[in-house]
Amino acid sequence: MIQLADVALARYRLSPYVTPTPLEQSPTPGLWLKLENTNKTHSFKIRGALNAMLALDAKARDKGIVTCSSGNHAQGVAYAAYLLGAKARVLMPEHTPQRKVDGVRRFGAEAVLFGDTYDEAEEEARRLEKNDDLVFISPYNDPVVVAGAGTIGLEILEQLPEVERVLVPVSGGGLVSGIAVAIKAMKPSVEVIGVCAQSAPTMYNLVYDTGYPQVWDTLAEALSGDIELKSITIDLTQRFVDQVVLVPEEAIAEAIRWLLFDCGCVVEGGGAVGVGALRCGAVELDDRPTVAVISGGNIDTHTLRSVLNEERP
Repeated sequence: MIQLADVALARYRLSPYVTPTPLEQSPTPGLWLKLENTNKTHSFKIRGALNAMLALDAKARDKGIVTCSSGNHAQGVAYAAYLLGAKARVLMPEHTPQRKVDGVRRFGAEAVLFGDTYDEAEEEARRLEKNDDLVFISPYNDPVVVAGAGTIGLEILEQLPEVERVLVPVSGGGLVSGIAVAIKAMKPSVEVIGVCAQSAPTMYNLVYDTGYPQVWDTLAEALSGDIELKSITIDLTQRFVDQVVLVPEEAIAEAIRWLLFDCGCVVEGGGAVGVGALRCGAVELDDRPTVAVISGGNIDTHTLRSVLNEERP
């Protein structure tokens, strides 16, 4: 079980490499944006990836790292490997936005495009882990990765002590469970809400025992994919997250446009779902001080142009 002490240790490990991201008040009264898109890799994922790699001993790190990702964790692992002088092989679905592929290669990691979906890429990464004796770093199902993500919760409480509600994008659950563990330990009254894209409803299905289908063609490709059986994030989400909601594609597109035009923030679909939930009414915007975690900004040019031209919902 992840505890506050694990998050505090992660913060200590990360402090030489990761600076706190801004918490910026939005044009909407009562809404603040936690800008994880301002990290080095333009995503929160560097926190968990680097914390996991720092926790490895030299022998394990020297074996080489393998991971799978739809893009943001991939760049986080690639950058962490660059910082620590390790070799990393990153499996990514063939449809991964080019910007994310280029980011992995820019930091010197090997980007391998494999399969039509995240799940196929993960299966291949697990095969390589065994066959090539590599160290696998999960995007979410790893207590050290979860603890790294939880450092965002500590920053939110310090930057906005009066916060009463936090909205967090959800895929495998590493981000929302880490933030929830940290916040509930420090200020249990704060409501933590997980936000899934309607096209990527895996955690919502697990929490509420529903069967919404996964749609791989989505603006929120960073949130797509199944969750490993018995992943630690399932139990953590069920224990510490107050509710999980779904947001449709058209609300994600509208949130991307609002964040760009009204807030000056370039945000990918998966990073915009919290704002989308508030703007479409999936979560009511009331007078409570509310933070939406903007988890990433790695949207590719074609997708952004399509959203801005309203060529897709």
